[in-house]
Amino acid sequence: MGNKSSMVREFRNKFSDKINRHFFFGWVIVGVSSLGIFTSGPGQSHTFSVFVVPISRELDISNREWAIAYGLATLIASLLLPRMGKIIDKFGPRISLIYIVFLLGLSCFFFGAAAHYYMLAMGFGFLRFFGQGSLMLGCANLVSQWFEAKRGLAMSLMALGFGISMAFHPPLAHYLIENFGWRAAWFIIGGLSWVLMLPPIILLVFDKPEDLNLQVDGTTKAKNLQDKTSKEEEIKGLDLRAALRERAFYILAFGWFGMAMLITTLHVYQVIILTAHGHSAQFSAQIFVVSAITMVLFMPVIGRMFDRFSSHYVIALGMVVTASSLISVTFAITTSLALLYAVIFGLNNAISMTMFGYIWPKYFGRRFVGSIQGVGQMVGVFGASCGPLPVAIALDLFGTTSEVIRLLAIYPTIAGIICILFLRVPKKLVKQS
Repeated sequence: MGNKSSMVREFRNKFSDKINRHFFFGWVIVGVSSLGIFTSGPGQSHTFSVFVVPISRELDISNREWAIAYGLATLIASLLLPRMGKIIDKFGPRISLIYIVFLLGLSCFFFGAAAHYYMLAMGFGFLRFFGQGSLMLGCANLVSQWFEAKRGLAMSLMALGFGISMAFHPPLAHYLIENFGWRAAWFIIGGLSWVLMLPPIILLVFDKPEDLNLQVDGTTKAKNLQDKTSKEEEIKGLDLRAALRERAFYILAFGWFGMAMLITTLHVYQVIILTAHGHSAQFSAQIFVVSAITMVLFMPVIGRMFDRFSSHYVIALGMVVTASSLISVTFAITTSLALLYAVIFGLNNAISMTMFGYIWPKYFGRRFVGSIQGVGQMVGVFGASCGPLPVAIALDLFGTTSEVIRLLAIYPTIAGIICILFLRVPKKLVKQS
């Protein structure tokens, strides 16, 4: 065991030294984190959307029961995320991510073995906590430690993994369900998560640039740091208690709650909504690919916008695009209108995925970003747990969702106006900087 550990350590040191001779090692961190966001796919709504019909048929579950199980499990998972944020602050992203990915794979196996409704609900909770919640939280925390001036671009490149997941996981899930059944599909997806993610984390990840005697953004070599205390003093940021006293936290939480709630709703019910408009199930699943391509194309642009323009304006733009996604899906009755919706929704995902990792270190610094982002992610996942329920109720009671979805579009519109008028970086962080 000791020899293997020393071999890993030697490889890590040699590889990082070699990379740093050519370019900033932080971009390797971005690549690994992007793979991590991709690997979160089993816990994302776009993957679940393909499983709704086959699982509901086998376990005899209504739309409302599915939404309740999904919502309650996601809610419980969200309440645990602040604790995960503290764990990441304490042990570092690398060690935390190793355990998170391992447990995500086990969660896939558990979900695939679900024999009844309550076991399915538990499986939802595990997948949402370790996939959508913890894995994304850990990856965003990792990238935020390595970048500041270029954080928007770095986060947007990291979030490319989400776009690739949108393009990859739904068609893969559809193929596996058709050929092997939905249970075997989850076993295969869980195994792939381990194979794809564990080796890069173990071999390539360092918690922060200071560990390699580097500075954020790779601008210059760091000064020789004498001890841990002096190293920590160079890293600026408010702690969780201070962040919770700032107006900016609650404005961001309000907006992020709504965005996560409404985007999740579209991910979960896109296939059902589009099939109700007369499109085939296969076309409705493949439309994710169009959104994913749009997301990938616009992601670097969105990242540059966050770096170059006032962030509150970019966040407000994201809210407007969320409202546009909701409105456009209700009119997606033809192929061209469905494709237009897919493009708008892809842009929506590009903004939201860059935003989720960007906003917390931007407004509160990176020193305690794990704890703060954990609470922020809790708010987002809580929103995700609430989103599908109104649509599910509308489906069961009325057989249509258009009116409810159009009403929901009011929320992000209001959130965008609030961001423009009142969202600013806290004065305490400005003084530290």
